[in-house]
Amino acid sequence: MIRTILAAVFIFGGLLLFAVEIYGVNRFTFIMNRMHAAAIGDTLAMMLCMAGLIIYSGFNFTSLKLLLVVVFLFFSSPVSSHLIMNMEVETNEKAHTNYETDAIIDEDDLLEEEKNKTEG
Repeated sequence: MIRTILAAVFIFGGLLLFAVEIYGVNRFTFIMNRMHAAAIGDTLAMMLCMAGLIIYSGFNFTSLKLLLVVVFLFFSSPVSSHLIMNMEVETNEKAHTNYETDAIIDEDDLLEEEKNKTEG
């Protein structure tokens, strides 16, 4: 009985975070804000839902499989979101008008700065 209630709390918490994530994705205007809301919500909400399923099924081989899914999603979701955001910044010509891209430095810019330092 307690295990069922605890599992329901985890699953409901995950579903609530998914709802907040959907609201954030639809509310924000810029792609980087949307990707941030989606990545954070996706990782945490999926972990809560899977933890609830692990608790509900008990600790057996199925729980191990679900735990492996959690570990895979924990590492792959932020990495894929980061790659998508980097692609957006590099391919969007108007990126500097929508958001700050000062932290993202191109290798050619670094080489040019080093060349200017050595010359001057």
